[in-house]
Amino acid sequence: MDFFLPEDHLQRATPEETRITSLTAEPYSDGYRLRVNIEMTPFQQRPHLEVVLNDSNGNEVASASIVEPMGWKLEFTMHIRGELKNPYTLEAKLFYPDGPASEPQTFQFRVEPPAPLEQSKPDAA
Repeated sequence: MDFFLPEDHLQRATPEETRITSLTAEPYSDGYRLRVNIEMTPFQQRPHLEVVLNDSNGNEVASASIVEPMGWKLEFTMHIRGELKNPYTLEAKLFYPDGPASEPQTFQFRVEPPAPLEQSKPDAA
């Protein structure tokens, strides 16, 4: 089956050469969601990715499996379960089911708890 590849003139890497080039994460202001950005080398064959978020105790609090992404720049949201336990470690591993795997990439960060909501006071009359 053929599919459209744009004429982008990019040098596409073989599975053995495909790597994660950038892994970053930015917590949302609510303290319970995380924007994850992953960039990979442009690839000839679409890889698989496993992304795991661990708290300071090493407990898994979120994970995602990405099967054959269409592009090499990904952005997605992960939800942080449980109470906040800083610092957090995000780990992403790129692999091919029947082929090579690259070394996992990690990114460590802190999540600030959300600001408490102000309680409304009854009007004094």
